[in-house]
Amino acid sequence: MPILVRQARAGQPIFYKDLAEEVEMPNPRNLNDPLGCIGDALNDLSSNWESEIPHIQALVKNKHTNLPGQGFDGFLEEKGESWDNNEERRAIIESYWAKITHYPYWDDVLAALEVEPAVNDLGPIIANACGGGGGEGPDHLALKAYICANPQLVGLKEGDPIGELEYGLPSGDRVDVVFSPNRRIHAVEVKPIGSSEADITRGLFQCVKYHAVLKSRAAFECDNRKITVCLALGGMFPNSLVPLRNSLGIQVFDSITSV
Repeated sequence: MPILVRQARAGQPIFYKDLAEEVEMPNPRNLNDPLGCIGDALNDLSSNWESEIPHIQALVKNKHTNLPGQGFDGFLEEKGESWDNNEERRAIIESYWAKITHYPYWDDVLAALEVEPAVNDLGPIIANACGGGGGEGPDHLALKAYICANPQLVGLKEGDPIGELEYGLPSGDRVDVVFSPNRRIHAVEVKPIGSSEADITRGLFQCVKYHAVLKSRAAFECDNRKITVCLALGGMFPNSLVPLRNSLGIQVFDSITSV
């Protein structure tokens, strides 16, 4: 529950897999019962308060559909919602996500349920990331080139067009690799093996920046292509940064080797 409140404040739904990893649950399917219990607890609290509390468990979504599982449908139906197809269900859920993120009383809900807020102990790590990174070494250059030629390594399909290196943005930034398959712009920030925790933290925030700039430019140019951004690592993603990754909503691909 505290993690979901954090995600609500960040305006970021979270994948089942990512939530399971953060709570150290080996099988994401085992989240179904705890999420159902959260829904029941919110129903009880809503009755006591005589005031509607959004079902925050709707923020947990399936990676294939990008929507909550069908187990959430019962809660929507209790609210009088109905739909005839997947697109109508998607529209209802996206509207419901907005209701969750704008709900102003999550602290009161946590207190009423006697649950502590999520602990944020990443302040020193984030502060350390503000110092700036170093230059590009041969490992970084090689990994960028390898990813550029292999889009399937970062969430695209094998056979999609190869990417463009050092893609320029109107902000003056240069993205390591950008792919432009049909109806999509996919930007990739690359960090080589051996990158420090601070450098990977910088990479996560760079992804946030790239997404904002690309989205703003697309809106100005009436470009309707989907904008996605990810972080690609030559090494393992550190467990210490999982909460930050989830809060920022950045997809990470790690352990990519060009050898």
